[in-house]
Amino acid sequence: MSHASGSDGDNDNASTAPAAPPTTTVGAASPGTIEVPDDYRRACRLLSVSAPPEALLTASYAVAVCGSLLALVAAVTVTGLLATTVSLGLLALSLSVAALGRYGVPFAAEAKRIRALGTAPSLVTTLVLGATLWPSAERAAAFAGRAGNGLLATRLQHHRQRAAGTPRSGLGTFAASWGSRFPALERAVGLVENATLAPTEERPEVLERARQCILDGTRDEMAAFAASLRGPATGLYAFGVLLPLAMASLLPAAAAAGVPVTAPVLVGTYGVVFPGALLVACCWLLGRRPVAFPPATIPRSHPDVPASALPSVACGIVAGIGGWHLAGALVAAWASPIGALGTGAGSALVSYYRPIAEVRDRVTDIEAGLPDALSAVGRRLDRGQSVEAALVEAVGEAPEPTSGVIEAAAARQEHLGTSVEEAFLGPGGALADVPSRRARRVATLLDTAATIGPPAGESVTTMGEHLDALRAIERETRRDLSQITETLSNTAGLFGPLIGGATVALAGSMVGGEQFATVPSAVLGPVVGWYVLVLAVLLTALSTGLHRGLDRALVGYRTGLALLSATATFFVAVVATGLLV
Repeated sequence: MSHASGSDGDNDNASTAPAAPPTTTVGAASPGTIEVPDDYRRACRLLSVSAPPEALLTASYAVAVCGSLLALVAAVTVTGLLATTVSLGLLALSLSVAALGRYGVPFAAEAKRIRALGTAPSLVTTLVLGATLWPSAERAAAFAGRAGNGLLATRLQHHRQRAAGTPRSGLGTFAASWGSRFPALERAVGLVENATLAPTEERPEVLERARQCILDGTRDEMAAFAASLRGPATGLYAFGVLLPLAMASLLPAAAAAGVPVTAPVLVGTYGVVFPGALLVACCWLLGRRPVAFPPATIPRSHPDVPASALPSVACGIVAGIGGWHLAGALVAAWASPIGALGTGAGSALVSYYRPIAEVRDRVTDIEAGLPDALSAVGRRLDRGQSVEAALVEAVGEAPEPTSGVIEAAAARQEHLGTSVEEAFLGPGGALADVPSRRARRVATLLDTAATIGPPAGESVTTMGEHLDALRAIERETRRDLSQITETLSNTAGLFGPLIGGATVALAGSMVGGEQFATVPSAVLGPVVGWYVLVLAVLLTALSTGLHRGLDRALVGYRTGLALLSATATFFVAVVATGLLV
């Protein structure tokens, strides 16, 4: 799959983007203005960034320059470990702002594209269903655009609207805009368009080829990605985890051999250089993921999501204070900041994202039962029953909690006389608090089937088969990636902190627990502890992103758990190793 910046799947934005703000025009005409790369402009449009790209880059570079100058002034005028730490922190922050301003926006856009491509199989299958119900490319495109609400569906709508009044349907230009990113999508959409022009007896075969093409393409892309990931992931583990922690254990020997090991060097290496290199490696690996099957996005307006983050912040503060005192009392005085940071941040993240995780688990359970429910409804439609009657009888065949959703929709429709779509998606409907794109697409299909009648039975059954096949592909993908992602997760929360804690205890014991060379153990402990927490955050985000795709809530929840586990494991390893030696 190509990742060239010139063909990133959103080329159509150029013609639909709003007029440039005055600030952009003035900035572009001013001498000495920073030149903005084309891929950066496309990324800003894709993310709907309101600020002009020139302003973003100029501001990020200005912050980097000012921060670097302040760091230089602090390093020259003030001495001591605290001054060195502050200088390095300012330098790292300023460089991070510059990197985030230049590369963070394109990376965020890339993550959004990867998530969007995960919906390609569903979009193609919806197109297939539309072409089955109406042998018209225009009506199939309209149906798919109405049934979906993701980036791909939005882009399809744009192309369809742009083709209005012309002999074209918009499917061809849509497929071409994503072809370099996902060739199977271009082929499958092309087959759907060809099927609408094919003779009636040949149309089902062509449509089935389109559906199978996108499924096989997704499977092949993810299998190739999983195979190519083993080498880079092994290198990341070796150079991002084992080597830095092994180097810390060798510091006493290096000092004895005359190698200058000072606190500023230690702080700069483990506080800035290693974390920065690890962050770049993680972003590079995540950027190579061809498609992702992201979990359902839970909106902040959901009734089960906390309306404010203040309770979680308070929970983090209380946990951080407790971690400060416990670490200082049970381990050493130097352990207090690490204990406060790990327990405080971890508790706040878990507290805030746990309700979202619970909602998502329910959504996953509902989606798991959709294939059985569609199969039951499709069979009854083929026998001549209406969708409304088929839904009532399908309650007994669908597993929980899917059956509960169907039962609630059927009861609502019977009592209020609403349409099938309103019973599921309307205010107070059965899916009103279930933020699932798949479930909503199913509701739209069932409403269409209610209008068409028994001839739509085969399409409903096919949709169920597709959802089942898609779940199988997701399971295969995660199974192929599980060995790598589980190693990363275990390293983040257990093995890395275990090695780090043992390293600190052993290094201190080699010199009587006080100091070696010019670096006291009170510096080594916090530095290695900080790096352990960095590993917990970055490796967990990488593991989650590779396994499920980048999702803020999922990454936040798992990172919180990893921070709590890493903090506890690190301190246990320090104390236990100290007792043994």
